[in-house]
Amino acid sequence: MFAAHGPHSPHREMQSAGDQPHPLFGGALSAVFPHSAKDTSELREIPDNQEVFAHEHTDQSLIVELVEYQDQVEDQDAARYHFEDIAGSNKALEPGAFEVTSVVSLSKSELSLSDCSSAWMLTGTQCVSKFNEEARNTVTLHLGLFRLPQFSTDVLISFNDPQRISPESSSAASAETHREPWTVQDFQRLLQTLTLHNPGLFG
Repeated sequence: MFAAHGPHSPHREMQSAGDQPHPLFGGALSAVFPHSAKDTSELREIPDNQEVFAHEHTDQSLIVELVEYQDQVEDQDAARYHFEDIAGSNKALEPGAFEVTSVVSLSKSELSLSDCSSAWMLTGTQCVSKFNEEARNTVTLHLGLFRLPQFSTDVLISFNDPQRISPESSSAASAETHREPWTVQDFQRLLQTLTLHNPGLFG
């Protein structure tokens, strides 16, 4: 078994496989996803404009979503606009239930998706209840936004990173096993490696 330590050991190959771009929307887009990302479309119905991935061992999730370009929203306000939109669908809109902590512009020189007119990364928190439970969990939400006015599309990538899981929540048990959670660096790499292969995706 000494060969297992060689360059072709299965463990090493698995490590490098994590750097392979993962096709999105039938290969029209791709990005490098962090380890343990599981495509949830095998488990439940996902809308056509979304790709959803869940961490295998934590409650973290990543969503890539194509939404209609909001031309009435200025670029610097667009990430906040979408963040509030998500807060609304998470029923986290009451005062104190959501907060934006930072919004930064992403340099196009560091992005694969150079077709975008601008790109942004927002970090904030939302208090979210799962499955209409009373218990609310604090989720750090990192939001990447790529604006593509020429395709009338905004590409949104959200990274849900639950911070404090209420003991009454159905997620409490899975939170005990925090094995290698995804990091903000993993998310930034995903944003930087997002690549457009087929503009026909945007109709």
